[in-house]
Amino acid sequence: MRRLLRPPLAGLAALVLAVAAGVVPAADRAGVPVILVLGDSLSAAYGIPLDQGWVNLLQQRLEDRGLPYRVVNASVSGDTVAGGLSRLPELLDTRAPDLVIVELGGNDGLRGFTPAQIADHLDRIISRSRDSGAKVLLVGVRLPPNYGTAYTERFQRMYRDVAERNGVPLVPRLLDGIAEDRALMQADGVHPVAAAQAAMLDNVWPVLAPMLGAAP
Repeated sequence: MRRLLRPPLAGLAALVLAVAAGVVPAADRAGVPVILVLGDSLSAAYGIPLDQGWVNLLQQRLEDRGLPYRVVNASVSGDTVAGGLSRLPELLDTRAPDLVIVELGGNDGLRGFTPAQIADHLDRIISRSRDSGAKVLLVGVRLPPNYGTAYTERFQRMYRDVAERNGVPLVPRLLDGIAEDRALMQADGVHPVAAAQAAMLDNVWPVLAPMLGAAP
């Protein structure tokens, strides 16, 4: 989208709609700090209304607490770390985020990619985000137990290793206390229901809040 200079009424209306949809270029939102969420279906509100997802609840919490941030949800269902890395340069250029929340890797794990492969892409996502001037928060997930104890433990440890190696804050498990409760999960056993989204945000908030200068 090109920036409109002194837009006519119709153009102004379109611009207002674009703001509401979170698709306004950096030049049109100067001065508003941006939190970019680079995630997969867990952050894209898969199977539930988008406005009930934890990312949208994050925007509401920020507004309720008077924290001047705008959340841009760049999450894509089914995305991998390689997919997120390929989308990242344009997102950094157009959104100019102050903070990037990286919630990726689950789909890679479900496809059996090695933790080393996943970690390499996460390292590159963190590096490119930091090079743009953004802080980074890494959010981990846990694989279902049917993938075997050895692999699931290596996968879980991978997030900690990436966070420590890069010196970034880590939310170890986005679905902590949620995935274990079948009532909070959709029929596929992978994606949380709408009622679980607030708990997902609560898992993220204690680590995120200090990065925003807020009390956890």
